[in-house]
Amino acid sequence: MTKPRFVYVTYIRTTPEKLWHALIDPEFTRQYWAGTWQDCDWQPGSSWKLMIPDGRVGDAGEVVEIDPPKRLVLSWRNEFMPELKQEGFSRLTYELDPMGDMVKLTVVHEMDRPESKLIEKVSTGWPSLLSSLKSLLETGESLEATRHWPKDM
Repeated sequence: MTKPRFVYVTYIRTTPEKLWHALIDPEFTRQYWAGTWQDCDWQPGSSWKLMIPDGRVGDAGEVVEIDPPKRLVLSWRNEFMPELKQEGFSRLTYELDPMGDMVKLTVVHEMDRPESKLIEKVSTGWPSLLSSLKSLLETGESLEATRHWPKDM
């Protein structure tokens, strides 16, 4: 049986350095990732947290691999939805490949647990967040739908 896996590829008119910054800088992520920010010092083995605007920890894990501005691998566990938290840790990989005046961004989110509800959930979340990131970098404005944390979560 193959493990659950979500893969998303997009091309963004930017530099690898600007995209890297956009992926890890707390002030930047707030603009396209529903007001959340990442708490991390971005060293191998460092703890990583995605903080919800109300102060809760949304997701947590650690930096597995980091090679700026090319590759970032995080272990990732949802912390605020009990049915997802109990699934344990998944793995998120960002790969940035420069291609002329753009960067190919590949996002892979995977888990060793068959029929993962977490991978099912992130498969619906990542496309809008990454589209918003692309819009923000290319136009200076994120997508309205990704600017604020949902009231019912």
